[in-house]
Amino acid sequence: MALCGFAAPILAVLLSGIHPVRADDPSYVAAVYEHRVVLNPDPREPVERSAALEHMNKNLDVFEEQTALAAKQGAQIIVFPEDAIHGFNYTRSSIASYLETVPDPGRVTWSPCADPDRFQNTEVLHRLSCMARKNHIFLVANMPDRQVCDRLVDPLCPLDGQYQFNTDVVFSDNGTIVARYHKQNLYFEAAFDAPPKHEYVTFTTPFAGRFGVFTCFDILFREPVVTLVKDMGIRQLVYPTAWMNQLPLLAAVQFQCSFSYSAGVTLLAANVRAAALGMTGSGIFTPWDALHHHDAVGETGKLLVKRLPVLDPSVLEDGAGKAWLLVPFSGHPKVEVAVEESEKEEPWPVSSFSPMQSGPEPGYCPKEDCTEEPIPFTSTMMYDNFTLVALQGREGNLTVCDGSFCCHLLFRRRRTAKRELYALGAFDGLHVVHGTYYLEVCALVRCTGLEKESCGGETEHAQTLVDFHMHGTFSTEHVYAGVLGSGMTLDRPDRSGWGSKGRFYMTRTGMTTGLVTAVLYGRVYEEDSM
Repeated sequence: MALCGFAAPILAVLLSGIHPVRADDPSYVAAVYEHRVVLNPDPREPVERSAALEHMNKNLDVFEEQTALAAKQGAQIIVFPEDAIHGFNYTRSSIASYLETVPDPGRVTWSPCADPDRFQNTEVLHRLSCMARKNHIFLVANMPDRQVCDRLVDPLCPLDGQYQFNTDVVFSDNGTIVARYHKQNLYFEAAFDAPPKHEYVTFTTPFAGRFGVFTCFDILFREPVVTLVKDMGIRQLVYPTAWMNQLPLLAAVQFQCSFSYSAGVTLLAANVRAAALGMTGSGIFTPWDALHHHDAVGETGKLLVKRLPVLDPSVLEDGAGKAWLLVPFSGHPKVEVAVEESEKEEPWPVSSFSPMQSGPEPGYCPKEDCTEEPIPFTSTMMYDNFTLVALQGREGNLTVCDGSFCCHLLFRRRRTAKRELYALGAFDGLHVVHGTYYLEVCALVRCTGLEKESCGGETEHAQTLVDFHMHGTFSTEHVYAGVLGSGMTLDRPDRSGWGSKGRFYMTRTGMTTGLVTAVLYGRVYEEDSM
């Protein structure tokens, strides 16, 4: 559990009054719970409704306990993970006994706790509603949902006459269902259907205004997330997820932090806890800091509670309150206050580097690449073929291109481990393994070994401290900037944004942990179907 960004500088800025979260700004308390889900040992085998309820109640017992604990700490909203009530790896038929029909709150106003007999076979909805009502807290949970359809009316209706959805349900603090979202971008989920139309789901709270809802794999796609943020102006998002970590670019808290920072939003992210499956990583993220949890070894759940500034523009008064709301994907100045026009270009020119050190060279590079111009090579990173160049010496100025897409890096090693190899990589193309989506990526990574082929492999640890300025020739405005330190220490850029000639950049100096990854992760949504 740690802060995303720099704990000490953030504290100093808070105390100085410069940070946008002021004592007189509206705020609220949020909670997320990383749940160690009790799984069905044979999810592909159908069971009776009574057995399904017995299974789900084991997880709901934990939900009930954690909701009460969060409320005692002042939480006004709590988010639970995706698949946390029922588990995963079901077939369409084996999940049948787990399904409940969640009514559309836009058409039906219903508190299952207050009126438990209105709809049949809604035991899970009833328990969740009563948790919210008893503890006077907004509650977000994920569950399997059945919606009956008619193939004579709806040509997309499945052959068995019902949609089966991966569904987020939001309850108000009196137990009323106020939002229902059906996951759009499924991740190898044979039990579920994607909704026939994109859903853009929001709900309003009395303490923080509007929130948007989306689930897990949705975070990598335009719909519904970018529409919620850019077109609808949603600046607060709840995010149940069941995310399997994959370094060096897509560990759960790593991308959650990058998304919150780059989209300029608050993200309440609750992940499932399953060490054997590589699932961990939850947090409460704002564009400036966060509280997060990543535990790849333990098998216990984790409750996170944090006070947050209200970011909904409709709640904030005109004047100073709105001035620090960030425009999504525009980048951040060094300090989150007004920036003079002269400061908006890329900082840290080459001339700021000190002369090359004389004497033995402390930086590592492969013998065959220790030349003035490093030789590009290819290596697989996240199933994609990146073009990379190795970092040589203590400092330098590198460029690597994948076709017409180019990444540039100025770097300086402040503390160096004698035998750590780093490389700058570029990728421009369609990712086609475990999902199809178009990427433009600039990535500075610590390689797992001393061979070039190890660049792009998974490691959580590094000793080398690196100051850097990175920029890329992105064709997309949707660039997610992130910095990851040793031991899954979340960091963030000092400064990022759009500079001259359409280049997106980020700069980071003064890290106190070794650099594992620095990445500009560009999503070219319009090319996903190419």
